Amino acid sequence: MDLTRQGFADALVELGHETDNVVALDADLSCSVLSAPFAKQFPHRQFNLGIAEQSMAATAAGLSAMGFRVFIASYAMFAAGRAWEIVRQQVSYGEANVVVVGAHGGVSVGKDGPTHQCCEDLALMRVLPKMKVVVPCDYWETFKTVKYAGKTTGPFYFRMGREKVPVVTGKDDPWELGKANTFAEGTDGTIIACGLMVALALEAREMLERDGIRPRVVNMHTIKPLDVAAIEKAIDETGAIVTAEEHSIIGGLGSAVAEAVVQSGKPVPMRFVGVEDRYLESGAMNDLLKQAGLTSEHIAAEVRTVLARRR
Repeated sequence: MDLTRQGFADALVELGHETDNVVALDADLSCSVLSAPFAKQFPHRQFNLGIAEQSMAATAAGLSAMGFRVFIASYAMFAAGRAWEIVRQQVSYGEANVVVVGAHGGVSVGKDGPTHQCCEDLALMRVLPKMKVVVPCDYWETFKTVKYAGKTTGPFYFRMGREKVPVVTGKDDPWELGKANTFAEGTDGTIIACGLMVALALEAREMLERDGIRPRVVNMHTIKPLDVAAIEKAIDETGAIVTAEEHSIIGGLGSAVAEAVVQSGKPVPMRFVGVEDRYLESGAMNDLLKQAGLTSEHIAAEVRTVLARRR
C-alpha cells in the first residue's frame, strides 16, 4: 500500500534534477498534494498562489509562454472544478504546456465530504480539446505519469487520491500514454478499470474464478486518448464489458468506453460500476466506497449480469 501522491512527489523532485524548466505552483496545499518536497529542493521554482486556483491556472499559462513546463496542483474539486474556465480558455485553448494535477479525487477523500469528493473531474477535463487525461492506479503509475507529463508538451490532466492504495504495478512495468495494460487474460467478458478500481477489479476476478468465470482485466489508465484497439479486442474476444471507476458514471471512463463500443459497430452488453447520479456524505473511505457500490463484489455481480446477456 502506498500513496499515489507520493509517486507525484518523488517523480517531481526527480524531474527537477533532470531539467531546469519544470516549475510547480500550488494553491496553499503543498503539504497535502505533496509538492512540498519539490519546493524544499527547488525553492525558486515553486510558487504558492494562495487559495486562488483560477489565478494559479492563469499564471501557469503565462509561465508556459515563457518556456516552462508547469505543474499546478490542488484538490481535484478546485483544480478541475473551480479553475475550469481558466483551464479551458488559457491552458486548453492556448495549448499551454501545463500539467493540471487533481489530488484527493473521488469519494475516497472521505471525511472531507461531498463538497470535496470530486467525481466529475474526468468529464470536465475529457471534454476539453487537446487535453490528455490519465488516472494512475498506484504509486508507480503515478510516478511514470509525472515523468511523462513533465517531458511532453500541451495540456495534461491526471488525478491522484488521498489514501493509500494497493501497489499493483512495478517500477519496470511498461507504461505508455494511450496504451491500456492487460493485467489478467480471460474470455468471460472484460473488466475495464482505472485508478483504485483496478485493484478491486483484480479482486473481483479472483472471486469469479472460484466459479470458473475468467474475465479479462484491463487497466485503462489513459482516459484520453483512449485505447480503442484494446476495447475492440475485448469486444471480439470476450463479448461483454464492465467498466469500473471512482467517478460519476456520466462522462468518465464508462462513457468513453461506451462511445468507443458504439462507434465500433460491434455492440456488446455493458454495465457501469461508478458513482450514480448522486452526492455522497462525509465518512471513512471504505464505508463510502461500499455505499457507492465501488466494491469487488459489485464488479463481480455486474460481470455475471453482462455474461447472462451475452449472445
